[in-house]
Amino acid sequence: MTAKQRRVEEIERMIVQEDTWKDRQRAEELTKELGLLNNQIKRWAALVKEIQETAGFLEISKDDSVMQKEIERSAAVLKKQLDAFEKELYLSGKYDPGSAIITITAGAGGQDAEDWAAMLDEMYCVYAAEKGWEIATVGESLGDFSSKTGRKPLRHAVLEARGAYAYGLLKKETGVHRLVRISPFSAKHLRHTSFAAVEVLPDITLVDENSVVLKPEDLKIEMTRSSGPGGQNVNKRETAVRIVHLPTGISAESQVERHQARNRDRAMKLLKTKLLHLMERQQAKEIAELRGEKTKIEWANQIRSYVLHPYKLVKDHRSEYESHDPDSVLKGELDGFIEAQLII
Repeated sequence: MTAKQRRVEEIERMIVQEDTWKDRQRAEELTKELGLLNNQIKRWAALVKEIQETAGFLEISKDDSVMQKEIERSAAVLKKQLDAFEKELYLSGKYDPGSAIITITAGAGGQDAEDWAAMLDEMYCVYAAEKGWEIATVGESLGDFSSKTGRKPLRHAVLEARGAYAYGLLKKETGVHRLVRISPFSAKHLRHTSFAAVEVLPDITLVDENSVVLKPEDLKIEMTRSSGPGGQNVNKRETAVRIVHLPTGISAESQVERHQARNRDRAMKLLKTKLLHLMERQQAKEIAELRGEKTKIEWANQIRSYVLHPYKLVKDHRSEYESHDPDSVLKGELDGFIEAQLII
């Protein structure tokens, strides 16, 4: 727990600084992280004490079969607690305790891919809600509406999942997701394969956004009409904002706010998040992987396959974890897949 104790000391030093409280949101995030870390340290100390006491009882009860069975039951409970705590400790990255920004992009597959992107959007929203996180759509680009599925087809969507360890749990969802099913858009009811890419980035509230300096001449700012809900003002005025960083081609957008200035601030923050994440990766290969420059959203690049026909199976191709209940997975039951990825 030494690393977490050092982080506690670091946050405690930051909280007492006056500058920290000039950004209330950042201060609240730091306070929340401090609470989580202190809770982990206390739980770890209590768990270690229980293990030591159980080991002591085991030593003095060698001739008492009744007490031995009781200790074995206690040891089984402790093992479950230790396993759960071990998984939690894997979330020790710099940004793991914070919120996540999820981008979903439809790939090869036309209407089916846009519907698949919408299904993934729903899956992550349900998962986030079950974790008690706040989930919000920051921006989205809709495809052509179809009554075949009752879902809004998505070409592109950006979500914010705000809550404890959202990034740590979701970060390995980044990659291409593949769906195999009987297409609802096929008149002949043919089996169809479609793809969508998921990118998960950390919210940089916990770090100094001023470390990312953007030159005005390097930015292309576009104002468009919001395609999402928001009332007459949003639908009639150009409130949505998209910012492109010309040197890298990285873009960020926001249309969730009713006012253009707020959408611009939110989009700028998201752009800084993406750029900061790139700055921390000095290897060209790692940068290319983060941006997905060499990963096409198509066959042979998937990290996970969701097969609904001719059999039912969801398989992660990295951890080999499987589920034969894809309906439950698509309804947000992702814990098995996420936990399997934590220990790789």
